[in-house]
Amino acid sequence: MFSKTAFTIKEQIAQLQERGLEIPNTVLAEKYLANISYYRLGEYWYVMQNDKKNHVFKPNSKFKDVVALYNFDAELRLLLFDIIEKIEISVRTKLIYHLSHEIDPWWFQNFELFTDSLALTKTLSNLHEELVRSKDVTIKNHFKKHKHDKRFPPAWKSLEQTSFGALSKLYGNLKPTVVSKDTIAEELGAVNHTYLPSWLQSIAQIRNYCAHHSRLWNRNLPGTVKLLSKPPNPWINEKDNVPQQHEFIKLYVHMCLMKYLINTIQPDNNFTRRLNELFIKYPNVDPNALGMKPDWQKEPLWK
Repeated sequence: MFSKTAFTIKEQIAQLQERGLEIPNTVLAEKYLANISYYRLGEYWYVMQNDKKNHVFKPNSKFKDVVALYNFDAELRLLLFDIIEKIEISVRTKLIYHLSHEIDPWWFQNFELFTDSLALTKTLSNLHEELVRSKDVTIKNHFKKHKHDKRFPPAWKSLEQTSFGALSKLYGNLKPTVVSKDTIAEELGAVNHTYLPSWLQSIAQIRNYCAHHSRLWNRNLPGTVKLLSKPPNPWINEKDNVPQQHEFIKLYVHMCLMKYLINTIQPDNNFTRRLNELFIKYPNVDPNALGMKPDWQKEPLWK
């Protein structure tokens, strides 16, 4: 039976010091712990412990380094959220445009176009809830003006209200015979529909981590992405620098895919510069904790 009681902030600091974490400025530490929970910060000091069972810290472990790791991770999430936003808007635009022209503006509720009808039912149910809750004037006016039309609003209205995760599921669920599925993949440099679904799903997952302020630094992520053997656009030259696919992988492979997509969507993007500046700003952060490869900036993908 769980029997631990809640510690006061002063007790939290005393326990950390007793376990070997250097905290010379306890007043500042109190301010941090009053605004960032002990449990959340614990995800960053965990690696500093050489005895994980008894939570004993390695020599020279410092509270300021814990805060630096936390701040690095927070700024990294903001950076990735910004990159993902541009990818999301591009994918949304392409889905709406190509499918609405190939099929019709209500393609997304046409079960004949999709492989998994149960998955589509769930997606449409979630979309319906989003539209009902929406405060968007365009949606409200549509329902008011077309109250006898029992269909969803057309794609260019409805799909602006749904999540990136739902968009990635819609795309992945399209039958291979839908021409636009390949067209969209080709426009994004993914060659065909075989690869892009896993890219979008992985990026949608990272987006959710960013939106919920979850740790990305030193985190194992499901390794479900399919990598092109010969990408048509600049990628990684050194074989040893290509992210390896295992059961779990670090963030680097996902960032490589984001960079590959954003290079197509916005060729003059500043992703490389901003990411490099983060590592310069926080020199105590080990890039290897993200799965970064040596001299990653020199690869064609990141230039």
